[in-house]
Amino acid sequence: MAGVMLQGTGSDVGKSVLVAGLCRALSNRGLSVLPFKPQNMSNNAAVTVDGGEIGRAQALQALGARAPLHTDMNPVLLKPQADRTSQLIVHGKVRGTLGSGNFREGRRNLLSEVLTSWKRLSERCDVVLVEGAGSPAEINLRSGDIANMGFARAAHVPVVLVGDIDRGGVIASLVGTRAVLEKEDAAMIRGFIVNKFRGDPALFADGYAAIEARTGWRGFGLVPWLSAVADLPSEDAVILEKRQPLAEGKTLIACPMLPRIANFDDLDPLRAEEGVEVAMIPPGTPIPPEAALIVLPGSKATRADMDFARQQAWDIDILAHHRRGGCVLGICAGFQMLGRTIADPDGIEGPPGETPGLGLLDHSTVLGPRKALRHVRGTALGVSFRGYEMHMGETHGASLAHPFAILDADRPDGAISRDGRVMGTYCHGLLAAGPLRRALLERIGVASSGGDHDARVDAALDALAQGLEAHLDIDALIALAREKTA
Repeated sequence: MAGVMLQGTGSDVGKSVLVAGLCRALSNRGLSVLPFKPQNMSNNAAVTVDGGEIGRAQALQALGARAPLHTDMNPVLLKPQADRTSQLIVHGKVRGTLGSGNFREGRRNLLSEVLTSWKRLSERCDVVLVEGAGSPAEINLRSGDIANMGFARAAHVPVVLVGDIDRGGVIASLVGTRAVLEKEDAAMIRGFIVNKFRGDPALFADGYAAIEARTGWRGFGLVPWLSAVADLPSEDAVILEKRQPLAEGKTLIACPMLPRIANFDDLDPLRAEEGVEVAMIPPGTPIPPEAALIVLPGSKATRADMDFARQQAWDIDILAHHRRGGCVLGICAGFQMLGRTIADPDGIEGPPGETPGLGLLDHSTVLGPRKALRHVRGTALGVSFRGYEMHMGETHGASLAHPFAILDADRPDGAISRDGRVMGTYCHGLLAAGPLRRALLERIGVASSGGDHDARVDAALDALAQGLEAHLDIDALIALAREKTA
């Protein structure tokens, strides 16, 4: 079993992107490579060819590897739906919830299923590139761990530790991780990568040597800040930037930041359009009245996020926007929020009950245990698109007589108001299709490039791989993956 695991000194040090880039680099070398993450925690997920779901990061890494998505790539996925509760997905299917009270014991019991997926993947390729979660330095979480050293030791996979120099203190974070680990865990680490470097590499030569000397690990490279990363989807954190005044000639698209926002990469194709500015609206901030389009995104807790929107008075902003002639697009949970009510009689996403929606479309939704997970093709706004469904709940009502889209096998999806200004759909990923994105933007007076977003991401993966080839010792990483650990 050939594999190497990238763990980090902390979250957001760039592990996901490095694995994606290395998957493409090894694929470009003619190797059969697959990504693997034992346990992920994210509300951003993708539908697999075997009818399950995995984290979006593993979907991007599979794209890097030029491999179809499979649930074995992320056997355990935790989707936060309340402050102390997460929906538990095992091998792509819902298996209840994990809370703070049963979190450690619940994880420990999943190690055998993680190892089963690892073995199946290893038998299908030359190399498996494994991504850790968080950091092994979080030794308070070591008991029952399946995401970092617990997996590495059980599967005998060597580890390379990634540090982020951009956030500062990279020498201390790498050396400090070595210091706090148990002897047996530290022995699994065979080297390190310093990521996100800016400036002259010569200025860090002494620091690099100090890390090697103080840890006993070899360095595999110093990776600069690579511009191609900007064209890749973010995994599980919405990037908030301070809003500047709207540039002349640009049209504003606003998206409220719901606490349990999910699959927000639906907006990435819009961000790439030159004629628009996509603004993520944080709590405590009104939705700007100059917005031409408001997008209501997916959510892992629809009723709770609808209540939160009311607390922020965003419902008032949305209804006023509509009265002024603005357009609204609801995707998945956002589509449910556009209706009259969202009911959860069985407490699927939280306490049982019913929550009023925005009432912009005449339908109601009842949440239930069955989860729709499928890839779809269809036609909407007069053009074709591809996407995927990932939702719980059944929606019924008069608005569905005017569907937003017609999917394969003549199946209606979503709803669109008679004036065409309120649109709702259960389909994620549909805006990656250039023709549909152009048709949507035309409704708000924006000329679209209609470019292929998927091709843009694929080109970014190639550029990322090229950068890693220049700055990492990939030959040594491959050799390490083929070694056997004790």
